Amino acid sequence: METSAETVDAVVVGAGPNGLVAANTLADAGWEVLVLEAAETPGGAVRTAELTAPGFRNDVCSAFYPLGAASPVISALGLEDYGLRWRHAPAPLAHVLPDDRVALLSRDLDRTLASVAQFDPADADAWRTEFEFFTSVRDSLLDALFQPFPPVRAAARLGRQLGVADGLRFARMVTLPVRVFAEERFGGAGAQLLFAGNAQHTDLGPSHAGGAVFGWLLAMLAQDVGFPVPEGGAGRLAIALTNRLTAAGGRVACQRPVTRIHTAGGEAIAVSDASGRLVRARRAVLATVPAPVLYQELLDPDVLPARFRDDLRRFHWDDPTVKVDWALSRPIPWRNPEAGQAGTVHLDADMNGLADYHHALAVGRLPEDPFLLLGQMTTADDTRSPAGTESAWVYTHVPRDHKWDRDSLRRFADHLEAVVERHAPGFTGHIQARAVHGPDDLFHIDGNLVGGAINGGTAAIHQELFFRPVPGLGRADTPVDRLYLAGASAHPGGAVHGGPGANAARAALRRSGRGGGAYRKVIERLHAAVYR
Repeated sequence: METSAETVDAVVVGAGPNGLVAANTLADAGWEVLVLEAAETPGGAVRTAELTAPGFRNDVCSAFYPLGAASPVISALGLEDYGLRWRHAPAPLAHVLPDDRVALLSRDLDRTLASVAQFDPADADAWRTEFEFFTSVRDSLLDALFQPFPPVRAAARLGRQLGVADGLRFARMVTLPVRVFAEERFGGAGAQLLFAGNAQHTDLGPSHAGGAVFGWLLAMLAQDVGFPVPEGGAGRLAIALTNRLTAAGGRVACQRPVTRIHTAGGEAIAVSDASGRLVRARRAVLATVPAPVLYQELLDPDVLPARFRDDLRRFHWDDPTVKVDWALSRPIPWRNPEAGQAGTVHLDADMNGLADYHHALAVGRLPEDPFLLLGQMTTADDTRSPAGTESAWVYTHVPRDHKWDRDSLRRFADHLEAVVERHAPGFTGHIQARAVHGPDDLFHIDGNLVGGAINGGTAAIHQELFFRPVPGLGRADTPVDRLYLAGASAHPGGAVHGGPGANAARAALRRSGRGGGAYRKVIERLHAAVYR
């Protein structure tokens, strides 16, 4: 290995939000940190560009950030001092039913209650009860969610708040399919679909175990903090994280894809980029790439236990995605105007429609009636496009093995537009320009979106907590000393909240701090017990 190689305390592989959170955490502790990013700019799946027409700012991948706004990890960084400003649509979310009725979720609790009560009067009290429960456990729950696994102190605090009776019932809810949860708690389709639609931000259908907790958490956060967006585009969040890191002494080097992580004596010691340049790491290497990429492409497989490698072959990706961005000459002309108030719109499935959609995905068939997640970005932030226009997008999941070419993507995009047109007559006549991205295009934009999967692996219960990314500790620590998994394949999983990056940084600090040797021996013994 070259003796002239650059040396830093920590190398972070990837300048997406998790990598930048990890780098900021280490820089705050006084470490010399270098982030190596394959793309031309930082941000990963958090970036903005003029994809469609001049003056229209389109979020390339992710767009709305309820978990980012609520995350104690993000909040602790004080990004408002580095230019981040949250903006809100008049309402966070609308679910448009096939018959054009709309369930509207507003940050104004009374307005949400009035909307769900139109479907069943008893649901107003049921929703209020649910939100009061969420509010009572909010801080302890979020602390537990974003701590390294197991979150002993935060979980103990949450357990004391809940008590035995409520704790058991909450644990049951965490395992439920979202359809069972929604139909147990609510009588009307409006409230039920607000929960079930939010679960669709994962790859879990209405009958999948574990879907309820995702739908519940996003619905309650929408009620609490909304579905905010960064003013000026999602990329402003990445810019704020980068500016903060630079101010703390860290560095980001773009167009330097890491192609190899070097080890010696069972310890990560350096990385190489595509040009062959070497960077030594005194204390840690933190990788935000998906688990299969880290362990099967960047490492020599011989450094990993055989059972770990075998488990990794069973890693389960989430569903691929097709996304369409539009430059619209005016806001979407919804038949039901309530839909026009929401930043995020779910359409147009009822509960059985969601089940049919997921059945098609499960058997490898392109859904005839796809469930759509749609973003009205200018409605949420008027800096996104010229006055009187709308920057908007839609995405849906598709089968993993479906073959795409430009013509089939064009026809599928036309089909998605026809779904919107059905609920907004005249919509297609207002499209000035569009950009269509299939699964391979998304992977080209961000190499972490393997096969167009946007969640770093399935959110199903068999790959969460101590099963993420494989059965093990559920921690950022890997079988290689001083190498940490810091991306969405690690607990607590996908979405923009910084949890995996912060957890990896905390593990690296613990390993290099007082008692670090003893800490590593414990991790090694646990790994040996799991993978021997």
